[in-house]
Amino acid sequence: MTPRIALVMSGGGARGAYEAGVLSYLFQDLPPRLGRPVHFDIVTGTSVGAVHACYVAATQQEPDAGERLAAIWRSLSLDKVFEVGATDLVRVPWRLLGLGGPAGLLPATARGVPERLAGLFDTGWLETIVLERIAWDKLRENIDEGRLQALAIAATEVATGRSAVFVDNRTGTVPRWARDPFVIARPAKIGPPHALASAAIPLLFPALRIGRTYYCDGGLRLNTPLSPALRLGADRVLVIGLRHQRTPEEEDRIANRREANYNSPTYLVGKALNALLLDRVEYDVDRLRLFNAILESGVRNYGPDFLRRINEPIVEMRNSPYRIVRDFFLRPSKDLGAVASDCLRHQGRSRGLRDWLSRNVVRYAGRGALGEADLLSYLFFDRCFAEHLIELGRHDAAEAAGDLVDFLS
Repeated sequence: MTPRIALVMSGGGARGAYEAGVLSYLFQDLPPRLGRPVHFDIVTGTSVGAVHACYVAATQQEPDAGERLAAIWRSLSLDKVFEVGATDLVRVPWRLLGLGGPAGLLPATARGVPERLAGLFDTGWLETIVLERIAWDKLRENIDEGRLQALAIAATEVATGRSAVFVDNRTGTVPRWARDPFVIARPAKIGPPHALASAAIPLLFPALRIGRTYYCDGGLRLNTPLSPALRLGADRVLVIGLRHQRTPEEEDRIANRREANYNSPTYLVGKALNALLLDRVEYDVDRLRLFNAILESGVRNYGPDFLRRINEPIVEMRNSPYRIVRDFFLRPSKDLGAVASDCLRHQGRSRGLRDWLSRNVVRYAGRGALGEADLLSYLFFDRCFAEHLIELGRHDAAEAAGDLVDFLS
């Protein structure tokens, strides 16, 4: 039986350029070694990973898909993403202090973007990318004709705080889901509103209305959509992480810098975001590996019939059997916060007042952080940072090419 392989991508704002680098290598450079194009049966994503998931679902059969995605990231600049004018010098701080009243509603647009709850910044740039660079007709065709078994992206329901997993497949149904009351699965024909909602960073970007309720960044509660991939039947999962795993020696070297950064609000916010978004990735992968180890131990000690026997009551309860799922966890070989800090130090001169204001919005995110500008790394939507992360993603994927070929075979 051919294994069903899933691609799982998490959220991390501007760190997503690393995912683009990995995908660029997978679709462009790995096929000659693999002997065929890289293909995923199930694709899941959250936040920026949701946008990438929709892109992959539409274009993974095209050899230049990865390079075109990397080109999109290279085209970004701070003055496009954080478009700040002179009046925003008063409006943004006023809103941040809660003194500006309700943000109000932004009406639906002629391009198909639904009604939104306004954020601090305009997301016209993101809407253009999602609407024009993702081949939505091709995505629909791939799902309807069975070339892609399922696409799932997560968003956070503003009214309840629950995670909603939108599932798009040929049958228009979802399997029996987890009993977690804070995670719900909904069948959907995924389109631009779902991707934009999943990527809507709270406060900064507008929350979008889908149906009768509003949704924002899926990473708030379900940053790693690993569970949806398993529920949808994945036998193997390729997870792209966005956090560098330091050695004990590296941790010791930066200990003093961390103490010096302790009183920096931006440093502490960055660490809180790491705990909220990136730590969950490692936790989910570790839990999957622990569960695999339990099942493998049962087979070794009680024979090949072990899985069938324990699955008889399990299938009745959850409609799907326990199984051993192989994983491949690819993550950065360098600290992305440190890369962001280096890029900030080497930024060129501003091009006019608006560019200067936009750059300073982001410069504040790196203020007071010595070497580990974690908050900055989530917000640094700029060519310099994107270029470094794309090359790092390609490098890390190339280093793991032999293992990737084995995993995807």
